[in-house]
Amino acid sequence: MYGAAVRADALPRLEEIDFVVVDVETTGLDPDADTVLQLGVVVTRTDGIVRDEWVTYLRRRHWRPGRLGAHHVHGITRRHLRGGIRPADALARLNATLDRGLFVAHNARFDLGFLEHEARLADTALRLDATLCTLLLSRALDPRRTMSHRLGDVLARHGVAIDRPHDALADALGAASVLPRLLAANGIATTDDLRARLVAREHAPGGHRADAAVR
Repeated sequence: MYGAAVRADALPRLEEIDFVVVDVETTGLDPDADTVLQLGVVVTRTDGIVRDEWVTYLRRRHWRPGRLGAHHVHGITRRHLRGGIRPADALARLNATLDRGLFVAHNARFDLGFLEHEARLADTALRLDATLCTLLLSRALDPRRTMSHRLGDVLARHGVAIDRPHDALADALGAASVLPRLLAANGIATTDDLRARLVAREHAPGGHRADAAVR
């Protein structure tokens, strides 16, 4: 189960890897001060076929007034959150999914920072040792940084449309859809090619505000 410990000798052939594409919607940009509102997860492979998907809001016992963040962006209300599950249960479900695959996100450092903070609050741990970042894959194609690498702009360049930007599942589906194209554009055709692009977890600790507003 390479999601629990991504080892160089444990990855299967590239076309057999389950990519667990994750997106979070949050109350803000600082994982140490803000919290996760919604978690979306999509499991896909290099053929682009979605093997599994799920989404949940995170329900908390107490919310301080004004702590839902940019409602005009994500559209999430307290009513949505009341229909969610506890953060610990969401993390347990995520870990069960990661047991089958490799963690992927657009700006993985940001998403992982929030999820690791939630895990600390829940007195649990995420079962992953490495991540793959579609933001870094996109930036690698633009070494002079002449283009925007926000998720919406990356999707548009690759002809991928989503109907609910800033919804965690919609964004995860978008990143999952563009992933095979980014892999191919970066010449990633084998497990060895992929291994060279993985970021060890200890080298990507937490999200940073500077990474949140990516370009």
